[in-house]
Amino acid sequence: MAFLKIQDIRKSYYLGDQEFPILKGINLDFELGQFVSILGESGGGKSTLMNIIGGLDRQFEGKVTINGKSLNHRDERQMDDYRRATVGYIYQSYNLINHLTVLENVLISLEMTTLTHAKKIARAKELLEQVGLADQMKKYPNQLSGGQKQRVAVARALAADPEIIIADEPTGALDAQNTQEVLTLLNDIAKSGKLVIAVTHSQEVANYGTRIVHLAEGQIDEDVLLKPAYVKPANQSNPLFTDRPLSALSSYQNAVKHLTHSFWRNSLIVLGTAIGLFAVLLFTGLGAGIKSYINSEVTSLANPNVVTVKTYYRNSQDSSQMSSSSSTTSSGTITQTQVNALKKTSKMSSIQPGYQFTNATVQLNKQMASAQSLTTWTANYSKDSLTAGKAPKANEVVIDKKSVAQKFATKNYKSVIGKMVTVTWNVQKSDGTTAQIKQNLKVSGILQTTSAAGIDVLNYRSTKSALKSAGVAEDVNFIVVKVKETNDVKAVTKQINNIKQDNKRIFTASTIGSMLDMINTIISLATNVLTAIAAISLIVSALMIIVTMFMSVSERTREIGVLRALGESKKDIRRLFTSESILIGLTSATLATGLGLAFGAILNKLLYSIAKFNLVQISLKHVILVFILSLVISYVAALLPSRRAARLNPIDALSAD
Repeated sequence: MAFLKIQDIRKSYYLGDQEFPILKGINLDFELGQFVSILGESGGGKSTLMNIIGGLDRQFEGKVTINGKSLNHRDERQMDDYRRATVGYIYQSYNLINHLTVLENVLISLEMTTLTHAKKIARAKELLEQVGLADQMKKYPNQLSGGQKQRVAVARALAADPEIIIADEPTGALDAQNTQEVLTLLNDIAKSGKLVIAVTHSQEVANYGTRIVHLAEGQIDEDVLLKPAYVKPANQSNPLFTDRPLSALSSYQNAVKHLTHSFWRNSLIVLGTAIGLFAVLLFTGLGAGIKSYINSEVTSLANPNVVTVKTYYRNSQDSSQMSSSSSTTSSGTITQTQVNALKKTSKMSSIQPGYQFTNATVQLNKQMASAQSLTTWTANYSKDSLTAGKAPKANEVVIDKKSVAQKFATKNYKSVIGKMVTVTWNVQKSDGTTAQIKQNLKVSGILQTTSAAGIDVLNYRSTKSALKSAGVAEDVNFIVVKVKETNDVKAVTKQINNIKQDNKRIFTASTIGSMLDMINTIISLATNVLTAIAAISLIVSALMIIVTMFMSVSERTREIGVLRALGESKKDIRRLFTSESILIGLTSATLATGLGLAFGAILNKLLYSIAKFNLVQISLKHVILVFILSLVISYVAALLPSRRAARLNPIDALSAD
């Protein structure tokens, strides 16, 4: 039984509705050990027949049988397997891959075998030694002569140990000496028990084989057996490996080789993408740092575990009364009944009553200063809020640094501590008249605030005593509730706001956390806007990658044809280009991370003397975000080019310039 059998093969090309027959019913049998030359003039159908036998041309009529098994040329996966395991190609134009070394060109076929990496290299070297190129393995194709290139092509065709070697005009571009060497190699391949089919228009080349099949106008007009088929040597054993689909790792390794070969062009793409990712990383890190700084500053001045409670007002007139808060009459004050209702709140540890007044004056000797707000010391304040001194005790006051202390002692504001000052403010009595309260108090500390107007802080008991002496009601106008756990602050605030008397809300509760939430929301908005602006550059980067991938597909069209002829599937071709794009993205993300961390460290060093805080805080989640962005952008950018590459017709790709 014939090893390869083709029956009634017919093929036509069409120009519009007009049919041009190329093959007109070809019937041939081939045996292993034959060196068959398909001879004929150009246009006679030789290359078309070769492509059908090799599994590249799938659109024809007829039947192809291998070792008794019929091939289904409509089944693309079967054809990939067939080319990978059974067929090896040798081309007139060599079709070597320029960015790979001689050794790597041979290794391409071996990447689709079960051999270990070491054994693949060993076999590739052995084949190159057989074709006389042991000293040329590290060179690139453009460093070889025509004869050397063809011998590399022979070694590559033999690498996966196929049973059929198809040579398309193998000596067409060679001189007489190289022609003789290549024909000798082909004859030796046939002697090893393989089927060699050479397509040629040269009678001299055809005479070198064991059989000549002459094609003319799509038909066989002569089939001459020059000598019997060679018998496979009895001592020759088959290599201990089988074929397999190309692994993902091999695709990535091939991608690295091409990216390295086109290093400078790809470096520009990487740099452009990295700049956009760097901007995103820096802005997100800066936003996180500013949030952290503000949270740190605010919580150092105020206790995050306290809730400030005031009377709830329902109209603008009452609201204006609350904002003035300059009296201790029933307007804005909190009664004992209301305090008792407040004490029922769960998850709190204690409550502290307090007073707050406006428009106070502070006098030291003959110097005068004003404080917009005068309040009593509560858990709202912490030791960190004092730049010097301590909290006020009986008959003591803490004065504002900027609006009061520095007015009295510009060069050394701390020298004011321990001195006696006169604090004066007005309160409204229940009968509507105004009472002036004046106290001589000792400065116990200096308060650092962010308020431009300034805040002075009194001792609660001393203030209550002063109000009593002035004949003013002693009801407080705010209460500070201390919460046990920070996580419970929002829940306690909600409880307080829901307390009702006569079915009416009586309290409004606020926390430092609510203010921080608002500030953080604003910072997040600003950060997102800046990040979005930076992300525009990523769109440009994506376009750059798309253009680069399309250029790569165009430049490597013939390489794609070679890879398909060797047995790589459409999936393998898609993965080759997407892996290149993904590697560009990963490299860009790595570079962006390095730039971000370095620039962030420099920026923190420059700003630390001002804020005493690291304002750029790049965390692991920011780095992960950058890598995710880069992977998504690079993968999406490669989809269209990789799809175009995979859809190329292998025959057309192999004939591309």
